[in-house]
Amino acid sequence: MELSALTAVSPIDGRYRGKTASLSQFFSEYALIRYRVRVEIEYFIALCELPLPQLATFPHDLFPQLRDIYLNFSEDDARRVKDIEAVTNHDVKAVEYFIKERFDDILGTTCEANVDAFKNFVHFGLTSQDINNTSVPLSIKEALNQAYIPLLEELIEQLNDYAQAWRNVPMLARTHGQPASPTRLGKEIMVFVYRLEEQLRALRDIPVTAKFGGATGNFNAHHVAYPQFDWQAFANAFVDEKLGLEREQYTTQISNYDQLAALFDALRRINTIIIDLDRDFWMYISMDYFKQRIKAGEVGSSAMPHKVNPIDYENSEGNLGIANAILAFLAQKLPVSRLQRDLTDSTVLRNVGVPMGHALIAFQSTLKGLRKLILNEDKLQWDLDNTWPVVAEAIQTILRREGYPNPYETLKQLTRTNEIITPAAIQQFIQTLNVSDDIKAELSQITPQNYTGI
Repeated sequence: MELSALTAVSPIDGRYRGKTASLSQFFSEYALIRYRVRVEIEYFIALCELPLPQLATFPHDLFPQLRDIYLNFSEDDARRVKDIEAVTNHDVKAVEYFIKERFDDILGTTCEANVDAFKNFVHFGLTSQDINNTSVPLSIKEALNQAYIPLLEELIEQLNDYAQAWRNVPMLARTHGQPASPTRLGKEIMVFVYRLEEQLRALRDIPVTAKFGGATGNFNAHHVAYPQFDWQAFANAFVDEKLGLEREQYTTQISNYDQLAALFDALRRINTIIIDLDRDFWMYISMDYFKQRIKAGEVGSSAMPHKVNPIDYENSEGNLGIANAILAFLAQKLPVSRLQRDLTDSTVLRNVGVPMGHALIAFQSTLKGLRKLILNEDKLQWDLDNTWPVVAEAIQTILRREGYPNPYETLKQLTRTNEIITPAAIQQFIQTLNVSDDIKAELSQITPQNYTGI
């Protein structure tokens, strides 16, 4: 482990760095600066394409060089921005000054006479939140599409593979922790596949929105300088076509954050489903329905040599709990701001990558746990063989169909006991019923193994 990982305060960047490193390109300080530079550059290019009269002569063949500023943005570039920020004490203004420095490098030889005039339109008419409230949603959208969703889909695929492989494996169900009508292992896993797919679909349906409208959301500066332009249409096209986001039409100085809150709630529902999954598989392992693959050299307990603990599910559950606590706070806090804006959202926004980091740790832990599973069909069969009272529902339902008097109460008297109910006892009971031989034969075919529904 690198020294930086050993001294990190957060386990996301310390112990679990290997599981969360992919998020650094979206949520680190370096990444935030790079996204801000990207928005500023694309905005300047959009003004040139409009064009603003003062930018009508800007050489369009220089656009690729402008885009290289963010496409090839380095850590040294980020350090330069931070050095500027140390003087300005304003992070977005530091980005503006950095870009102007780079304009000097790019335009100095080709547009020397107009460099200062062109530079005046970097960050033209904007407030810092026009940059922040586009940069952060853009980073979230790309993190979801490139890191979060692919790993979630891998988890769903693994579950679906098990659901298909074990679709015909009968299993005793347990409601309230007690033996209940039998089910099939594959179907129980398919429940989680279905739930996760539904919530992933809902997550994808949530628009990732951005605020872009000047100091108080009204394009005051834009309109007073150039009233001839439709700035709302311009901003809509810019946010949609250049950034791939959806512009919020009415805002204060900051984003309304309503759709971001909805997105965080969607992530929380997905996490909650996986917590449910983790607990179920933890229980199945404790019931000996699954063994776990043993890796040479691993230790399960510092005191008990025999133990192989289901630690992957426990790790996942813990990380998802932390993620959900932060997501709940983000969803509740961000949409609330005093009047046209206060600064509380600024520091809070810097933490949006934290719950995603804990989720990635959790997803990988759950996957690791799932891939250790060894099905112990003998144990599933043993439980079914020794829990014959569960066929009582089937018998009394058929008796209802046949108009038999008080079928539920009749079966309750037989099975609601602390005595062991054997297959022979069930068969003997069936023979005492006042029904036809055909119905008795039908009832005799019911077993815990085949009473599993559809």
